[in-house]
Amino acid sequence: MGTQPSIVLVTVDCLRADHTGFMGYGRPATPFLDSLAAQSFVFPTAIVAGAPTYYSFPSILASRYSLALGRDVLGLAPEEPSLASVLKQSGYATASFSAANPYISSRFGYDQGFDTFRDFLDGEPAAPIEGGADAAVSSGWASRVNRRVQAMRPAMGPLGIVYDELYFRYCQRVTPVPNSLDALRRFPAADVIVGRACEWLANTGDAPFFLWIHLMDPHAPYYPKDAAIELMGGGPITPRHARYLNSYWNRSDLGPDRLARHRDEVVALYDAGIRWVDAQMARLVETLRTSNRWNNCIFALTADHGEEFLDHGGRYHPPSKLMEELIHVPLLVRVPGKAKQAVSKSPFSLLDLAPTLLEAARCTIPSEFQGRSRWEEVSRGLPGERVALSECVAGCTNPFHPEKRLGPRVLSVREGRFKLMLQFEPRAEYLYDLEADPGEHAPLAPSAQIAVRRRLLEIAREHIQYSSDERDPQMRARARLRDLQLEWTRSFPQSS
Repeated sequence: MGTQPSIVLVTVDCLRADHTGFMGYGRPATPFLDSLAAQSFVFPTAIVAGAPTYYSFPSILASRYSLALGRDVLGLAPEEPSLASVLKQSGYATASFSAANPYISSRFGYDQGFDTFRDFLDGEPAAPIEGGADAAVSSGWASRVNRRVQAMRPAMGPLGIVYDELYFRYCQRVTPVPNSLDALRRFPAADVIVGRACEWLANTGDAPFFLWIHLMDPHAPYYPKDAAIELMGGGPITPRHARYLNSYWNRSDLGPDRLARHRDEVVALYDAGIRWVDAQMARLVETLRTSNRWNNCIFALTADHGEEFLDHGGRYHPPSKLMEELIHVPLLVRVPGKAKQAVSKSPFSLLDLAPTLLEAARCTIPSEFQGRSRWEEVSRGLPGERVALSECVAGCTNPFHPEKRLGPRVLSVREGRFKLMLQFEPRAEYLYDLEADPGEHAPLAPSAQIAVRRRLLEIAREHIQYSSDERDPQMRARARLRDLQLEWTRSFPQSS
């Protein structure tokens, strides 16, 4: 059988499936990945098990639904089996390099199983990152006046719109702007993360390895590398204009019609972030080839969720809805020595990714995993009839506070043609025919497709019942104890 293959898993924050060339995108955002896709298994309907980041990664790394241990538990539980821990126990060298996303840090258990874990976080942020941009002016006399005016805003009528615009322009004018996009960027760029990963690869020896890289280049605020803009064929953009676009896109006082004015420019910045990821993937693969590791290396690339650009009137990726632009992500898996096969268009849940990679690498799959390996049907090109479930807690935009995690569940059940989305407070049920309505703009009438609706509702009921009945009490207790210890530490810090 030979040496077990190494595994590289790359996850890209906010990467929509329809913004990659190998999934049909017309702009040159992923030329290298497109060439790699020609020798890889490409999954046309990969679906995340939750969104945003903190509701997605338990399924990717530990093959477990994010709410399975209770809505108040986030991340991986202490001692929970994961892709990293299984491979480490199998003799793999393990490392993770993550571009400063606090939701996949050691705070939430993601360092477990890694010999090397570098998250590029200098400290835990006090504010959520799942929103969009930087405030223009947050202090001073103008800010104090603005807060007072906002208290009177409902009575101002049309004058309020004029005031909002004037204040926005004032903030843009008086806020200092750095002389480079690099100074505006909130997260380390992909070249930094991949550079550290390549340094680690140079010192791993002959043992098989597991490398997980998480990149944030497409994440808002959108400040791509200048080189990425050039690679996309666009002209240079000044830091002031880039800051203006991000601030405009983040405005809460504008509706979709007015935001659409700059949508294409914002999307161009987002695409440039993807292009920089693509360039660094070429660099990473070349490093593996040069070190003679590529021919025995499984390579998988996917995303934790997508991003909305007014598709349904919204922006970014808040945990409130599970539309296709948020849950449909790219997934390509390259396995050495395996000829590419057409992959079924039936939904492939990322809950099944970890067990599938483990079987492809001839490793044991933990019994605790909730997903199952699809390696046999994928490698043999067999048809599959699968259903993918996605879930989140509505309104949980800052999960660092446990009380914010207890809102109502949002759940989607996605099969090949139909998709059911359920909101539990206020109660709402939407059934979409994705063949007739791929953009999900016209939910079917309650009287339509009764048999389909009943079948998907039964799947949803069974999922919720299973989440409650089969919950691992010890794993949940360990996770809650970790949270309580962290809360105690923050409330009663040790004196120096």
